[in-house]
Amino acid sequence: MSLSSTTQQAARRHPLQKRQLGEMLVERELISEDQLQQALEEQRSRSKRKLLGELLVELNLVTEEQIIETVAVSYGVPYVKLNPRLADPRVTELLPKEFIEEHAVLPLFRVEGVLTIAVCELENLFLIEEVERLSGCKIQIVAAAESDIRSTSQSYLPDANVFVIDDIYEDVDDEDFSVVVEKQVTDLGDLELIAGQSPVVKLVNYIIYSAVQDRASDIHIEADDHRSRVRYRVDGGLFVKLTPPYQMHPAIVSRIKIMSKMDIAERRQPQDGDIHVRLDGRPIDLRVSTMPAKFGEKVVIRIIDNRNSIVPIEKIGFDEETLVKWREIISHANGVVIVSGPTGSGKSTTLYSVLSELSTDDLNVSTVENPVEANLPGINQFQTNTKAGFTFGAALRAMLRQDPDILMVGEIRDQETALIATQAALTGHLVFSTLHTNDAVSAVTRLINMGVEPFLVAAILRGVLAQRLVRKICPHCKESYEPEERTRAMLGLAEDESIELFRGAGCSRCRGTGFAGRLGIFELFIPDDEMCEAISRNAHMHELKEIAVRQGFYSLREDGLAKARAGLTTVEEVFCVTS
Repeated sequence: MSLSSTTQQAARRHPLQKRQLGEMLVERELISEDQLQQALEEQRSRSKRKLLGELLVELNLVTEEQIIETVAVSYGVPYVKLNPRLADPRVTELLPKEFIEEHAVLPLFRVEGVLTIAVCELENLFLIEEVERLSGCKIQIVAAAESDIRSTSQSYLPDANVFVIDDIYEDVDDEDFSVVVEKQVTDLGDLELIAGQSPVVKLVNYIIYSAVQDRASDIHIEADDHRSRVRYRVDGGLFVKLTPPYQMHPAIVSRIKIMSKMDIAERRQPQDGDIHVRLDGRPIDLRVSTMPAKFGEKVVIRIIDNRNSIVPIEKIGFDEETLVKWREIISHANGVVIVSGPTGSGKSTTLYSVLSELSTDDLNVSTVENPVEANLPGINQFQTNTKAGFTFGAALRAMLRQDPDILMVGEIRDQETALIATQAALTGHLVFSTLHTNDAVSAVTRLINMGVEPFLVAAILRGVLAQRLVRKICPHCKESYEPEERTRAMLGLAEDESIELFRGAGCSRCRGTGFAGRLGIFELFIPDDEMCEAISRNAHMHELKEIAVRQGFYSLREDGLAKARAGLTTVEEVFCVTS
């Protein structure tokens, strides 16, 4: 007799009542009698009745796992604490993906025709019979918490090009990362075979896993004439993480190419691809770029962790006054709002924060990006495809026929995109975009140089936010110090003027750098009537900056130095970033 049959018989003989569950929890000393009575009274007083178990969890008297384990004991069913290593991903194909998601069941493994599945609803006899019918197997059930079932199933549900890298470094010996071949492999068949062997797979998984744990934004894998090295970019700077033997480099590159669905036979041309991985149950996107070099292909992997992509506006780094002004600008009904700065200055993060704040059910918010770096709930996101002719200009023209309220263009990079964005702003839409300029005021001349008439720039431009990222002082080794003469001169301090500054001494948590994390420094340019008049007559950049200064314009460096005085970053970091 299978365990499911035993369970069905036990369920018919001993149906679990609410009172019985409470009594069992008291017997197991998981709750007291007083707590049980309190929960029952709370249950009776509510207009919408809840199951006793749900209510006890809500009141923080027991955990979901304790409830499931108690119910399992009453049915004579084993209870398991699930993790991704317990399940065989191949058996998930025995049940439809939709069925697994809807009913919170998870096939674990199959032995001699008996399929073991994890369920959270032990009393649902029809569910077990349906699993038997769909899988064509005899069923053995174990009990597990619904949250564990869903998080584990996300690791194994069929999804194109998704790799699970949880727990990849447990029980791994040093020899797993040793050389797998004595000489460099040139045969493509052998290379593909070696790229799938366990040591190489574990090493590549470790590289990705460790990079995410270290908060890296990019991974660089490169070779010279005698070694391979793996570097991470953390807080804007690169450091060496690993130096695998040079003989492993082709296999490492091939493994990454296989994961990102690239052509491993093509080693003379650059290639681009992407990998979707799950780490700790959350999705992480990896943008992969390979390029042929003298001693072997170089790989750069951009890590896009959706958990870090959307930051509330108030946590980006604005001071109170700038935040108020910025919120006024983004609340306009129409016009163009630009975020400017070089690559890697946090422009996309700022725009994502804005769109997340503005997005509501009564607005149609759409973006066109290359690539889409994070999923924004409730927002229509489109990715350009230059080879297919789906450029920024073409996408923006199409979006204007989609009844939009707010548009975001990843970058204004040519005359066509600039003119269409101008047209959209003039016809009542609010348009957000980015430009690569050194400061906020320069965005005006950049638009004019792209072919937008000066009077149109004056009419549509609502504001320009220029930004940079500076490293934050590590809170674990932060110390105060008296600035040296050179630093005092940089700050323009008088001889008798005292000031307390801060820096990081360097510790193991920040790898001796004295910095941990980054924050933004900003300058906000808001054209008023005088400025719009000067823009309309195509005034020189020097004149525009003079007008801005007279109006109290606060520069990037001034904002950075204010944050240095507040102990958030260092003076040297601010001058380095704003030089």
